[in-house]
Amino acid sequence: MTLKFVVMSDLHVMPKGELSMTLDTGARLEEAINAVVERYADADFCILAGDLADLGQPEAYEYLKAIIARLPIPVHITLGNHDRRPAFLEVFGDDFAIETGKVDKVIDIKGYRIILLDSSEPGRVDGVLEAVQLDWLRARLAEAMDRPVIVVLHHNANALHIRSDDIRMLEPADFIAALKTHPDIRQVIAGHVHITSTASWHGLPFTTLAGGHYSVSFNVDQPEAPIRRIDGPGQMAVVIGTPDRTTVLFEDFIDGNATIGMIEGPRVVRQAAE
Repeated sequence: MTLKFVVMSDLHVMPKGELSMTLDTGARLEEAINAVVERYADADFCILAGDLADLGQPEAYEYLKAIIARLPIPVHITLGNHDRRPAFLEVFGDDFAIETGKVDKVIDIKGYRIILLDSSEPGRVDGVLEAVQLDWLRARLAEAMDRPVIVVLHHNANALHIRSDDIRMLEPADFIAALKTHPDIRQVIAGHVHITSTASWHGLPFTTLAGGHYSVSFNVDQPEAPIRRIDGPGQMAVVIGTPDRTTVLFEDFIDGNATIGMIEGPRVVRQAAE
């Protein structure tokens, strides 16, 4: 029995007809949906891992909802720093928020437990997991000692040695400690940084996918070096799980790397959505 699911992140959808960083993010998401319909209609589900709407407008969530209605598989959702939780819940329904007050979720399927965590915090670009979420996470892990676990959230916890390290989960110690209570964490999958990466940290496997918005160039250990925003790839992840292994593949549903802008000088961290 093989588990297969798709992860999309950093959709940055704008209201229909509006662009984000010169890109038609709604049209890009349509291309991602086309790829799923054509090649992954047999997947068990799709996860949207945050930064669903670029500015968090209700109109953007309405547009997102209309686009993903074409998916032939169930959709599970959590939020990122560009999202506005009240606007999201207004459009998608209050039942997406659980007892933690955030958009967290557990999925049990085909011998796996998948845990979605909402790492967004109003007014912050970096990732936050509140104490109530960490308690909830430990409890959900304790229930699943007999099966492998995959965790999906928006913000990466591990440093990548690139410019975006100042907007990751800046206080990850309690998150790592919670994960270490389980003997078989197969993957911790995030978006946020707009690049593809893999890492092993504290004996745990971490992955980021580039996502559906622009991607970035990077300079390793040179946080002040200019970087390029580039228009490709548009990328999603495809996760395959069997009892003895878990594999993450990266599907580029849009190719290309034309420069669409530059980020110069020291970073100025701004609130993503007010």
